[in-house]
Amino acid sequence: MTSYRISRASASDAGRLTALMHESAAYQGEYASILEGYQVTEDYLATHPAFVAHAQREVVGFYSLIEYPAELDLLFVADSTQGTGIGAWLVEHMLGQAASLGMTEVRVVSHPPAAGFYERMGARRAGVVPPSPPKITWERPELVFDVKHPPRD
Repeated sequence: MTSYRISRASASDAGRLTALMHESAAYQGEYASILEGYQVTEDYLATHPAFVAHAQREVVGFYSLIEYPAELDLLFVADSTQGTGIGAWLVEHMLGQAASLGMTEVRVVSHPPAAGFYERMGARRAGVVPPSPPKITWERPELVFDVKHPPRD
């Protein structure tokens, strides 16, 4: 049985997170241009809350938040673990982190094929973000997660 854990990303994770992102089948073909030249850097990880899902020593997913304004910036799950619940687990963790940071909602500018996933996870449609050529030549769904805060005693 595989055990999973989520931990805060560290500077040493930057290369592995960049590789996982670029290996994603979801960003091949027509969507490849959005990631062209993009890297998760040590500085990025020092600036933004980012968390990594591990199966033993393998990185199987990660996400990062932008704190102001609150936005889920990156969320990737390794192709080999798609459909296993890792993405849902990362979203649940992200919403917990957002609550602990005092966020009331988290914006997501979604990869078009992933919008349904975010909606199943509880996000609501808020609109669309227009293309920004030359890198992004398609509209992207804009969604919002409402962040629930535990009741106070």
